[in-house]
Amino acid sequence: MNKYFNNWKVLTAANVQRTAYSKGIVLVLLAVMLTSVTFAQKTVSGKVTDLTDGSPLPGVAVAVKGTTTGTQTDASGSYQVAVPANATLVFSFIGKATQEIAVGNRSTIDVKLVDDNKILQEVVVVGYGTQKKKDLTGSITTITSNDFVKGNIATPEQLVAGKLAGVQITSNGGAPGSGSRIRIRGGSSLSASNDPLIVIDGIPLDNSNVSGAANPLSFINPNDIESFNILKDASAAAIYGSRAANGVIIITTKKGSKKDKLNVAFSTLFSSASRVNNVDVLTADEFRTAVNTYGTATQQKLMGNANTNWQDQIFRTALSSDNNLSVTGNLNLMPYRVSVGYTKQNGILKTSSMDRTSASVGLTPTFLKSNLKFDINFKYSSTKSNFADEGAIGSAMGFDPTQNVYAENKFGGYFQWLAQNGDLAGLAPVNPLALLNLKSNIGTLNRMIGNIQADYKFHFFPDLRAVWNIGFDRSNTQGDQTESNLLSATSFTNQGSVGYYTQTRNNFTNQFYLNYVKDLKGQSFNIMAGAENQGFVRENENGTTYGNSGVVPVYSYFKTDYALLSFFGRLNYALNDKYLATVTVRRDGSSRFAPENRWGTFPSVALAWKLNKEFKNDEIFSDLKLRFGWGLTGQQDLSTGDYPYLNAYTKGQGLKYQFGDRYYDVLRPNAYDPNIKWEQTASTNLGLDFGLKKARISGSIDVYQKKTTDLINEIDVAAGSNFSNKVTTNVGTLENKGLEVVINYTPIMNKNFNWDISGNFTYNERKITALTKVDNPTYVGVLVGGISGGVGNYAQVHSTGYEPNTFFVYKQVYDEAGKPIEGLFADLNGDGKVTELDRYRYQSAVPRYFLGFSSQMSYKKASLGFVMRSNIGNYALNNIYSSMATYQNITGAGNFINNVSANVLETNFKTRTDQTILSDYYVQNASFLRMDNLNVGYNLSDLFKAKKIQAQLSFVVQNVFVITKYKGLDPEITDGIDRQIYPRPRTYSVGLNINF
Repeated sequence: MNKYFNNWKVLTAANVQRTAYSKGIVLVLLAVMLTSVTFAQKTVSGKVTDLTDGSPLPGVAVAVKGTTTGTQTDASGSYQVAVPANATLVFSFIGKATQEIAVGNRSTIDVKLVDDNKILQEVVVVGYGTQKKKDLTGSITTITSNDFVKGNIATPEQLVAGKLAGVQITSNGGAPGSGSRIRIRGGSSLSASNDPLIVIDGIPLDNSNVSGAANPLSFINPNDIESFNILKDASAAAIYGSRAANGVIIITTKKGSKKDKLNVAFSTLFSSASRVNNVDVLTADEFRTAVNTYGTATQQKLMGNANTNWQDQIFRTALSSDNNLSVTGNLNLMPYRVSVGYTKQNGILKTSSMDRTSASVGLTPTFLKSNLKFDINFKYSSTKSNFADEGAIGSAMGFDPTQNVYAENKFGGYFQWLAQNGDLAGLAPVNPLALLNLKSNIGTLNRMIGNIQADYKFHFFPDLRAVWNIGFDRSNTQGDQTESNLLSATSFTNQGSVGYYTQTRNNFTNQFYLNYVKDLKGQSFNIMAGAENQGFVRENENGTTYGNSGVVPVYSYFKTDYALLSFFGRLNYALNDKYLATVTVRRDGSSRFAPENRWGTFPSVALAWKLNKEFKNDEIFSDLKLRFGWGLTGQQDLSTGDYPYLNAYTKGQGLKYQFGDRYYDVLRPNAYDPNIKWEQTASTNLGLDFGLKKARISGSIDVYQKKTTDLINEIDVAAGSNFSNKVTTNVGTLENKGLEVVINYTPIMNKNFNWDISGNFTYNERKITALTKVDNPTYVGVLVGGISGGVGNYAQVHSTGYEPNTFFVYKQVYDEAGKPIEGLFADLNGDGKVTELDRYRYQSAVPRYFLGFSSQMSYKKASLGFVMRSNIGNYALNNIYSSMATYQNITGAGNFINNVSANVLETNFKTRTDQTILSDYYVQNASFLRMDNLNVGYNLSDLFKAKKIQAQLSFVVQNVFVITKYKGLDPEITDGIDRQIYPRPRTYSVGLNINF
């Protein structure tokens, strides 16, 4: 190398002119290089507008393809970005089709974005078909898997909790696989079911409970669900007629498509759950003070020397896992999806657990040049549930904290209260841990649901389609129950017991309809008409035998069924893609009613006007649609069985009649009403859908009213007029009215950072407008809401002019310091004494307002989101306080003592009466704000060399916090009476999703 340098020096020294020339060459070369670098980073600018009206589009993401370089258009739609040579720019904007443009030699690139046809043509699953979202006339809400709640989700309904206006989802507790109470725009009934109809892949499910499972929906693997479509108003739901009074939830599962290549997806989730709080009871030292103060000398001697927190003994940190594998693809023009899943969910209450193995197959082949399409779905699950005795929770609250958990005795080694003779004391509480370990209830549910839908478009008449859908829903339950003879005085006398229970359900659906679609100049018609037959068969058997042969075994068996036959039709009409109309009618026949009352007709009509189509150059609205709907729906889901109009008989439990030397079963007649008929709900809805282009805001506002007549209601009847003092009949009216608001907002959307916010608000007022056939102002109503702490006490009432389940209590009197005066209540009727006539209606268990708020943001490879819910205006009767917060509770009825609620330290109440436990002092404000879900994610795809492998790591916290004034364990109580509830745990989950 020195040789070359030397030659260079010689050369430059030899000839100055030549040297100058050489330097020129060098400078030219350097200039070329610098120019190349400059060209590699040249600046491109331009303006992005809407193709439809030429308006500028602010906030359009402008990215250099294949890099992290990018920018965003300003308020005038202008942009400027530095790009390398041979660059391609990607322009993307919500609601518009993404465009890719090669830069080439240009420095100015103006772009006109067109509407995204995918979004415009997005279809929504409605009853018996689909409809373009932009053409909907009814109140229908859709949520897809992209927006589902994340985390340890074992049941489908929790995927959308807090996400939907007008839909209130309240879990029944924290037990593994526990169900939820779902209410759409308030309940429409009193004694009949208020649950919505649930349709899975076109198969309407039976709303009755499934034995062996905590939740009838727990058989569905949430990982297999693609979307929920909720039909909220009657104009949308009336096509389902007799089963749609409480709304309809249509669940669509994931499927393959013709465009799919082979894709394998695996997800795993590991969770740890623990209880958040304890029920506040006296500590061991506080208990000793109370017994020494208020107990007898004999009771004081019963105390032990331990300091036991019994709630710590029965609860645990529960570890769970969820694993899913799915394969999606297209095999010889037959799209398919196959999945398997296994969920192991342990409960925080010891011994409680759920194991679920699930599998699903979905095939969507086409034939005859796509004129014949099939949709084949099959799902199977096997769920094994260990139902811990939740009575252990109440026992732990009341068990003596001065006693040890274990003792040296002949009763399993657990401390138990003993009688003077050394046997187990009768009426005494049972050791909570023994209640869990010496008693078992294990149920195994095998369930399968499937359907085949054939969709044929006639060759000679392509505007006409014939659709036939046939499906089934079958389940089989086997359960075993055992109780040790060492558990309680009763079980010791019975020498233990062994029980079993079985249930089989065999339901079928057969649907057929014709669909005619025709587009003319400025007009379109979509006409559908069909028929459906549904059958529901249930068979239950259970029995219990005892170790003591002198105790009569218990056995029960029944089989029941009912059927529905329906005819239905729908017309969708559109004029100039601006004015829309939908008319439906359905006629249902139900075997649950007598022949003369069997049939009901349920019509609906809905109109819509696309207001944004009235503006030629609309730069503001991407959507502005006014909707009006009216419809009539029916109700025939009864709580009293399938034959309420027949004089049926039921075998008496444990009752025998001796005839000679033999014993025969005794049959008892059931109460019945031969004239019982359909309950009907008329619903009116006025709605407005809106979307703002530049602000990236969309949403809807709905005002509704529902009036239910001929309420199916259980009422008191005169003695001797029927076979019971209560009978289910048609009497009364009920009204719901409310307001729903939904707002979706995308404040930031660019190459690196996206932020989506969604909020919903619901106001619902529910009122009974009549409970008698003739106006009777002196009629108190129907007492409901049984409580603990007394015999035959009810804390709520259904009364005309009030909300259902309004609290019916005594008005507590307080001293000057605001402390309740024991046993002193207001004489509201002024007769000089406090009696039942002084009870009054006070507050409601149902919230007037409920809200949901969610946020999801992503920055490059990381994401962060949360879901929050709030109920406002709901109250709860703290029955743990009212039944356990007097010093009288400490002294038992035998050779034992009980713990009490710590609330006794505030009130200093000595005795408990039927009036005390019904004091309005115990009715507490249960409004709350809860963060249901907090999730963090990170994309790990760069760790894999293969570009086809995608991986996502997630961390999720559920039940993050609750803000409330309620003094009990949890303010979210389904019926408003806080007795004892399986606590909702706080759960931490780590998950990994891999796709390749």
